[in-house]
This record gives sequence, C-alpha cells and structure tokens, in this order.
Amino acid sequence: MEFTQQNANQNTVISYDDLTITLSHSKLSLPCFISSNESTQLPAIKITEVDKEFLFPLLSKESIDLLIIGTGSSTIFLSPKQQMSLSEINLGVECMNNTSACSSFNLLLGDLRKVGLLIL
Repeated sequence: MEFTQQNANQNTVISYDDLTITLSHSKLSLPCFISSNESTQLPAIKITEVDKEFLFPLLSKESIDLLIIGTGSSTIFLSPKQQMSLSEINLGVECMNNTSACSSFNLLLGDLRKVGLLIL
C-alpha cells in the first residue's frame, strides 16, 4: 500500500507491505516503532506482550500522547488489563489494521500531534 508524502522532514509513512515499511527517510523491517523524529526496528513481539515495560524505552526517546498499533491485515485489540496499564502512564492507544494505522499516523503527524506508530 502506498501513501502520499506529507512532510519530508518527518517520518511520514510512504508505503508498507507484509515485511517492511518505507518512511520518507528510511526503510524498516517489521515489527517497528515510528514517531515524528524516531524510528526503530523491534524484535518479534505479539500484541499480548505490549505493556509499559516494553514501551518505556520507545516512549522515553520522544514524548507522545497517542500510540497507534497496527496489528496486520485485521484489527486485534489490547486486553482490558493492557489498556488500564497504559492509561496509567497517560498514553492513549488505538489498535487498527496496518492500512488504517499508517493513514491515521500520517494524518495526525501532519496535524503536529504527538503520535507514535507501532506496527506488529
């Protein structure tokens, strides 16, 4: 899937497939974490393993208010326990399929929101 580039100075998602994601300045293997100025490949992780401890090193690099989690071709949601845990650190979380996640990330990034994208 390809997207329209919105701002060459940020990590805008240009395209993705089942194995990689192409940003305005780089290409990453999945899974990965992306914010406006940071991007990093991650070890293999399941959605059930996403918690405060996993996210802390990623969130400490750049402040974000909302984390969008791309869960593949279909949406898989966090458990209520995971949602409560992440709300304790004042982090909004939305889970959606990868196409919607990438589109939403680009849109919010273009609005200068403090958003992060975790593609599993």
